[in-house]
Amino acid sequence: MRNIWTIAIREYKAYFSSLTAYLFAFIMLLVVGVFTTLSIISSLNYFGQVPPPDVQVVIYPVAFLLVFACPAFSMRLLSEEQRSGTIELLLTAPVRDVEVVIGKWLGSFLLVLTLIAITLIYPVALNMMTSPGIDQGLMISGYLGLILISAVFLSVGVAVSSLFSNQIATFVVSLGIVILIWWILGVFGQVGGGNPVISFLDLSSHFYNDLTQGVISLRGVVYALCLTAGFLTLGTVSVETRRWR
Repeated sequence: MRNIWTIAIREYKAYFSSLTAYLFAFIMLLVVGVFTTLSIISSLNYFGQVPPPDVQVVIYPVAFLLVFACPAFSMRLLSEEQRSGTIELLLTAPVRDVEVVIGKWLGSFLLVLTLIAITLIYPVALNMMTSPGIDQGLMISGYLGLILISAVFLSVGVAVSSLFSNQIATFVVSLGIVILIWWILGVFGQVGGGNPVISFLDLSSHFYNDLTQGVISLRGVVYALCLTAGFLTLGTVSVETRRWR
């Protein structure tokens, strides 16, 4: 556990040594701020005929941004190590392969958690501006959903990053897989007349139909955790195979 935490903290600090984290934090706050402001203005213009904005006006834009941000944040984690040749030094260090993979993932996960936490200023502001305030249960389940999908998206990025030394290739493939489990499976489920298997595999259905509606579904949470563990396992296996090349 100590090795995992050491790697995670190193990766977390590395993000803040460049403009990456700061730039995305600015973009996230700007986009979410625009959506929140427009929602508030719309509710005021209709003199109470439109219900006051709820926490979904914050959660939905953040979820959309995470689809693209998580592959971008995770594309360098193992790809850069392979490109620079430092992966060999890392693998010969007294640290297990699984610790390397989980540590890299955890570092990026801590970054995304930090960015998600920053957006809490908007629900707090909405709660102060609306009466009797926003639905606290809805906010908790919605933010839990953001945390879960971030874990899944980043695990995809780490797994793909272990396969490529080119960061652009890693980003494109990771984004493709994320779009598959986030959007495309949902389309197939609708075309197939609501096939229960495809509907279950569609990560966005658990997010939009349950978590953003205030429902914390055990099967949705377990599915997200299983996806995360599965992709991290794939990444670990990929790293382990380098020892035999």
